[in-house]
Amino acid sequence: MRRILLSAIAAVTLCSMASAASAQSFPNRPIRLIVSFPPGGATDVIARTIGAPLGERLGQNVVVDNRPGSNGNISAELAANARPDGHALLLGSDSLFGINPHLYSRMPVDLRKAFVPVTNLVTNVLVLTVNPDKVPSRTFAEFIDFARKANPPLFYASIGNGSQHHIAMELLKRTANIDLTHVPYKGGGPAGIATVAGETVAMFGGGSVVPLVRSGKLRALAVSSNKRSPVLPELPTIGETYPGYVVTIWQGLFAPTGTPPEIVSKLRTEVQAVLKMPDVAQKLINAGSGEPSLISVEDFSAMIADDFVRYGKVIKDTGIKVDN
Repeated sequence: MRRILLSAIAAVTLCSMASAASAQSFPNRPIRLIVSFPPGGATDVIARTIGAPLGERLGQNVVVDNRPGSNGNISAELAANARPDGHALLLGSDSLFGINPHLYSRMPVDLRKAFVPVTNLVTNVLVLTVNPDKVPSRTFAEFIDFARKANPPLFYASIGNGSQHHIAMELLKRTANIDLTHVPYKGGGPAGIATVAGETVAMFGGGSVVPLVRSGKLRALAVSSNKRSPVLPELPTIGETYPGYVVTIWQGLFAPTGTPPEIVSKLRTEVQAVLKMPDVAQKLINAGSGEPSLISVEDFSAMIADDFVRYGKVIKDTGIKVDN
């Protein structure tokens, strides 16, 4: 019995030593940051803005790997099946973790079991924008009136079926009693290009629409959050017209389950140090990609759980569906 006990203690000690050693040697090759959307959108901007200084701090390059499709399901499956050693990470959104499980009849992986949260990265608002050549409205109220009278209904773009951009507009349709036709694209960049070109005439967007608004190619009318945006403070919130309407977004960093806790902790410390850099924060804000969000991993986990419940109810109430 004593021999068995000593063997067990030795095994635990060796595992602890091996885990500590792996954390000390981490990273020993480039880190792959898997992103759910194509280049040009807010998520891609976040990945590249954070990735470069993070690589400098860790002594290895952070390589952004864009894998768009299925509102993040493709990238999630890829990241979940990666070796859990910290060298492959997922930049995941609230739509992936809070919306997709309710929207798709078959998910490629059980997200709550497949990943451990490393840290939240940014929070952001959605901006309601229109093509100024196709929509004469200069205010949010004028747009609602214009959309209500349009026959046939106006076409609007989203960054994908089931995305928050999609849900935000469906909620607006329901709240304001208007009708619009949904056209999904694979990311904020393609959706913005389509709206500028007139293929669609309206969209909710994050970072991808801010440069288009500033250049005059799109006109911004309102924001989806419960407070005005520091980037576009002149815009009203939709809630000022329709109390209770709120849609906010976040992006976070996740590691495959099984990644050693010491590596997850090291990543969290280094990423949060990057987010505290004034130039990084300013780049994210100026690009419209959101504000750095430095919260505890416990609060981040609670936020994920709350969104799962909240968006499940929204999807049920609005009847939003996508083809699997």
